[in-house]
Amino acid sequence: MERQRRPPADSRRHRMQILFELRYPTRWYMKVLTAILALTFFGMLAIGAIAGFLLNRIVKPQRTSSEINMQSFPGRPDAVQFSVAGLGSREGWFFPGLRGAPTIVLCHGYESSRGELLTLVSALQDHQYNVFVFDFAAHGGNSGMTTFGYREADEVRAAIDTLAARTDVEPNTFGLWGYNMGAYAALREAEKDRRVRAIVLDSVYDLPEEMVKVGVQRSGLGGFPFMVRAAEISFRWLNFEYRNDPPLSNGMNTLAGVPKLFIVAVDDPEVADITRMMFLKAPEPREQALIPHGDFVSLNDDDKRDYENRVVSFFLLRLPATGKASR
Repeated sequence: MERQRRPPADSRRHRMQILFELRYPTRWYMKVLTAILALTFFGMLAIGAIAGFLLNRIVKPQRTSSEINMQSFPGRPDAVQFSVAGLGSREGWFFPGLRGAPTIVLCHGYESSRGELLTLVSALQDHQYNVFVFDFAAHGGNSGMTTFGYREADEVRAAIDTLAARTDVEPNTFGLWGYNMGAYAALREAEKDRRVRAIVLDSVYDLPEEMVKVGVQRSGLGGFPFMVRAAEISFRWLNFEYRNDPPLSNGMNTLAGVPKLFIVAVDDPEVADITRMMFLKAPEPREQALIPHGDFVSLNDDDKRDYENRVVSFFLLRLPATGKASR
C-alpha cells in the first residue's frame, strides 16, 4: 500500500502556522523560545556595534606629534622624506654614524612615536651606527589607521629603499629593532629583504589579530561573550586583502643565518607567550632575553639603560659598525 503524501497546500498551511506561531505565540513554550531568539538577536547586534566602536578606537589611536630642533639636537640628524605606495609621504630622522656603516632602523610600538626612542637612538649612534626613526601610519603626525603590521611592513621597506640610495651608508647592510607592532612589521619585512642582517624583536606576535585581542582585553570589555571574536572578525574585514597571509612563524626559515634577539617582557604575559613560541620556531642564530618590565619608553632610567646596553651589545657583536668617519 502506497504511503499517502501530504498535499502541497497542507504543507504550505503547516509552514504558515509555524511562522504565525513564532510571530504571535500562543503557547507558553513558543513565547519562551521567541523571547530567547529576540534577546539573542538584539544581543548580537549590540555586541557587534560595541565591537565596531571599540575596534575603531583601537586602529585609530590618539596621535602625538614629535618635533625636534634639527640645528641644536645632539647627533646632527637630517630630515629624510620618503613615500609609501598607497599611504603617502613620510618623514624620518637620520642620525649619522660612521660613513658606510650599517644603518639601524627603529620601529616604534603601538601608541608610541619616533620621539620616544631618542635615547635608544643616541646609544646606538654613540657606537658609530647610522640610525633612522620615523612614525607609522596613525602615529605621530600621520593620519590613517593602523593595521598592526600588515601595511607597516611596507613603510619599513620604503624607508630602507630610500636609505639604501644614500652615499653615506652601506646599502646592503641594515639592522632592525621593533616593539610589538613595530616588531611584527620589522620581522615581516626581514623575511623578504636580504639587506636585513640582524634584528631585535621586542614583544613580537605572530598575527595582527593577536594584537587586536590584546587591545580588546585591555579595554576591559574582553569578558563580554563574543566581544573579542567580533572585533577580530571586523579587523579581518577591514584588512580583507591580507586574509590569506600566513603567520610570520611560517616564514622564519628564510632568516636562517640572520642573527635574531627575541626580548620577552614578563609583565606582558599575553604577548610574552607568543614571543617565546616564535623564538622556539626561529632558526639559528637566535637569542632570547627575559626582562621584568616591557615597553621601552615607560621604563625607569636604570632599566632603560640596561635595555639600551643589551640592544647595543647585540648589534656590536652581530652587526659591527665598521666604515669611515662621517662628515
